[in-house]
Amino acid sequence: MRVAVVTVSDRASRGDYQDLSGPAVENWLRAAISSPFECVRLTVPDGVESVKDTLATLCDRETADLVLTTGGTGPSPRDLTPEAMHTVITKELPGFGELMRQASLAHVPTAILSRQTAGIRGRTLIINLPGKPSAIDICLDAVFPAVPYCLDLIGAGRIETNPAVCRSFRPA
Repeated sequence: MRVAVVTVSDRASRGDYQDLSGPAVENWLRAAISSPFECVRLTVPDGVESVKDTLATLCDRETADLVLTTGGTGPSPRDLTPEAMHTVITKELPGFGELMRQASLAHVPTAILSRQTAGIRGRTLIINLPGKPSAIDICLDAVFPAVPYCLDLIGAGRIETNPAVCRSFRPA
């Protein structure tokens, strides 16, 4: 099982500040996933081309089963992660974004500004997460119960979760 975490940030990619989002995603995954997996972390600048090229490489050449992006999902002009993802996916799974926004709204009214979504490329599930570490936990708590079954359905690697952190759902 191979998981990639991609931080999308101009400033973090230049080294202007320390990436906190990528480590937050990886820490959540290490607590929630009980089966063995490899985690690869990358940081890329904002923009369609940089994100698109990274996602295509991770899906096609690096054979990642799951790609989680963090950042670039807001309304700012350089926030283009969903647009980049749309250029590489074959199927969008809008329910992921809907649930992430709903879960986040219980904590902050600006969650309606977020444009997270998810999609499939080949045998890879791609999920766009927000860039704020506290929002990452909220969003992963909400959507990750469906991730293992989605990975099964698309022929990706199998993962098991720690039910104390995340109780995944697979139909009988």
